[in-house]
Amino acid sequence: MAEIPIRSFGVAVVVLREVGAETQVLLLRRNHTLVGEWCQIAGGIEDGEKAWQTALREVKEETGLSCTRLYSADICEQFYEADRDAITLAPVFVGIVDATAEVVLNEEHSEFCWTSFSSAVDMVPFAGQRHVLRHVEAEFVQRQPVKHLLLFEMSH
Repeated sequence: MAEIPIRSFGVAVVVLREVGAETQVLLLRRNHTLVGEWCQIAGGIEDGEKAWQTALREVKEETGLSCTRLYSADICEQFYEADRDAITLAPVFVGIVDATAEVVLNEEHSEFCWTSFSSAVDMVPFAGQRHVLRHVEAEFVQRQPVKHLLLFEMSH
């Protein structure tokens, strides 16, 4: 019996900021793969990196932002890749950034927007992304995240 491989080589990061009473989500418009689509931050794990370290690095590389806190979102994004005939699982992280921090995009993206969760859910192309966004809103905005999910906190 043939099997479909399950691959896990990258991470996804939902970046949040608090502006007044509203929590906003950062979405980036892609330039290379999925051209023109709005997505959260994603990237591949490098040799010797832990997945959470990849999350911090990718946020910095793709947006110039530094997370003040990073959490495990306690969920994986999963999707089938027809070209590889494989299922990809990517751990999802939640990065909190300073509301006044300036986004500086790298060449992977053409534009960015800070938006509400309801708008973000309408903007992303895939059901898996919408599922992740709804989960993050429920577990990190509508309630305090479980302290055990905190992976990194910037020292002051």
